[in-house]
Amino acid sequence: MDAYQAYMREIAEPMRQELTNYDFEELTTPEGVHDFMKNVTEDETTFVVINSVCGCAAGLARPAAVTVTNQNPVKPDRLATVFAGQERPATAAMREYIDAAPSSPSFALFKGDKLVAFTARENIENRNIEDIMMDLKADFDEYCAK
Repeated sequence: MDAYQAYMREIAEPMRQELTNYDFEELTTPEGVHDFMKNVTEDETTFVVINSVCGCAAGLARPAAVTVTNQNPVKPDRLATVFAGQERPATAAMREYIDAAPSSPSFALFKGDKLVAFTARENIENRNIEDIMMDLKADFDEYCAK
């Protein structure tokens, strides 16, 4: 790892922990992504945050994801994250499951192996955090209810 990569990894660590400290499983390799995504039952829901170092990830995406996954009574069964710009191969592997243009930060919600909701950066950036949280809550309530 060169000095630049080491520096960026160090800078990104607190951004990773904002999610991993709240039970998001960090997927760092393509193999890890594929294993995680194939080990799901038809009824399980999976919420994935594609993390980023940008300001809208810090001020909007991560706080909204953590708040809703912790406070909403209806929750996904599984939580995961990949870090765009840090683990590029893992992020590319996750994007194979998402039928949308690459976007970071972004949210993907799966029921079984099917993508049922996707929130792209354009629906995060320049929005009120409460509106983003309400969108996530609505997705969780619709797709994660047992």
